[in-house]
Amino acid sequence: MPKIAEIEGTPNPNAKKFILKEPLTWGVSRSYDNAEQAQDDPLAAQLFAIEHVTNVFYVDHWITVTQDGTASWPELLRKLAEPIREAPSAEVHSQQYARQDYLPSLEQMSPEEQERCARISDLLDEQVRPYLQGDGGDLYVVGLKGNVLEVHYQGACGSCPSSISGTLAGIEGLVRSIEPDIEVVAV
Repeated sequence: MPKIAEIEGTPNPNAKKFILKEPLTWGVSRSYDNAEQAQDDPLAAQLFAIEHVTNVFYVDHWITVTQDGTASWPELLRKLAEPIREAPSAEVHSQQYARQDYLPSLEQMSPEEQERCARISDLLDEQVRPYLQGDGGDLYVVGLKGNVLEVHYQGACGSCPSSISGTLAGIEGLVRSIEPDIEVVAV
């Protein structure tokens, strides 16, 4: 059962990031936009059962919970803390999560697309994801179709106004340093 070390604000005023003393997963991110998506994840399902929760995202030593903007944070934080503290640690559940594949299949891409996608992913891993994770979110590459790179924001980034405008433009500018004709879209 992970203990909460700290609770931080994020750039999204409707999201809070819980820093944990032990991991919930080992490098496998879990992201849910509604209770239906979370029904097979006991922790996320318990969090969505709490009124006002609109998004749950977690990986490693932290979990970000987003609310609808109408709840009082102090009261909501008390309610959220209980299922987070009671959640099984990564040691108990990571093998189960690691077997589940939520990323696009590389086998469905041509060798050229696989190489391009790998270069872009490496660039994002080095220069974008650490900053998003620091703010309680993340992104992953959904697909590469011609010159359109599809990315999906997770956690606090999923509903943050700056992620859809400024951050997306910044990502596109960065990716254009290695793929000049690329367009980046959030899905």
